[in-house]
Amino acid sequence: MTTQDRLAGVVRAALAPSGFLLEDVTITPAGRRRVVRVVVDRDLGDVADAPSAPLSMDDVAAATRLVNGVLDDSDILGAGPYILEVTSPGVSRPLTAPRHFARNVGRLVTLTMAAGAEPITGRIVRVDEHGVLVEEGPDAAPVPVPFADLRRGQVHVEFNRGEPISDNDSEED
Repeated sequence: MTTQDRLAGVVRAALAPSGFLLEDVTITPAGRRRVVRVVVDRDLGDVADAPSAPLSMDDVAAATRLVNGVLDDSDILGAGPYILEVTSPGVSRPLTAPRHFARNVGRLVTLTMAAGAEPITGRIVRVDEHGVLVEEGPDAAPVPVPFADLRRGQVHVEFNRGEPISDNDSEED
């Protein structure tokens, strides 16, 4: 078992009781030191029908304290110096696991399909244990996409997602 695998196991165990989960851990040489990068997320499960809040700076700080405590109490990294970076997954992270899709309910995504089928671009409406429900347009019926037919997803960054104007908003007083 590699150092990275051992580190992932102890970090995962330390984060779980606090509602965080380990997305990734990497150890990279950087001169005389190593950079230990730990990517954490909130454990929301794999089912969602409403948008979820991203991790706050306080959440990342709490996760950092947990990870730092594990590193201080173990000899996994040995005596050499290291720099610890704890972060949350960025918007550019590919969506590959059901929990990734659940975290992005309400967001515009492009889904890459298995077996070479055409990609689907739309807004995630709901995620359940079977797959993703995607709305390809405001007047389109949501399309179910089973996880078995899905290779990955990519979130689109929207800088100005305007809310629909209701009939009451257009009336003059």
